[in-house]
Amino acid sequence: MSDSRAPGRPRGSSRAMLEEAAAELFLEQTYAGTTVGDIARRAGVSRNTFFNYFSAKSDLLWVDVDAGLAALPASLTDCDRSAPVTESVRQALLRVAAGFGPGRVPWALTQYELMATSSELEASALARFLVQVGLVHEFVGARPGQAALADLAGRAFSSAVVAAAVAAAREWAAAGVGRGELAGYVDAAISPVCAGFHPVLDRDQAY
Repeated sequence: MSDSRAPGRPRGSSRAMLEEAAAELFLEQTYAGTTVGDIARRAGVSRNTFFNYFSAKSDLLWVDVDAGLAALPASLTDCDRSAPVTESVRQALLRVAAGFGPGRVPWALTQYELMATSSELEASALARFLVQVGLVHEFVGARPGQAALADLAGRAFSSAVVAAAVAAAREWAAAGVGRGELAGYVDAAISPVCAGFHPVLDRDQAY
């Protein structure tokens, strides 16, 4: 079925137009006051086109964050396998954080009061948090000698280090125009977690 995009609009721009339309409408009439149909109309596309790109309205709150988090699997894969597992995870998370800075701040994290999205962000964050915890836990459990710890210390570490990174991101987003780079916040938050779990997860390696 063809959509109702404005004449001459390149097909490849539909996703970007939907993201822009959603940001505008959430600010104008709040998140709860905006429907998928509103967003599609503002973007000049059909509801069917909207669902070609997003499974739910809440996904639009996370477009920038999801794009950054997509780098975590490759970042973990590229880690030095001879390094302590806690340090490998630390470096992987810092590489992901390096993708965000003063010039790239997810708008949903800075405009949530105007858009009245606090509750929706909290509700939709859990699934994303658990995915990242799962990725780190899988990486830890796959390291030599870690199998016995994969369901205990490894899971605790994975949850703690991702939670610390999330806390750092929230502080960074709330810091305003002088916030600087995200990586510095993440490093300050996750380094104590990595150091704390190092004696358990890296028994035979120096930190």
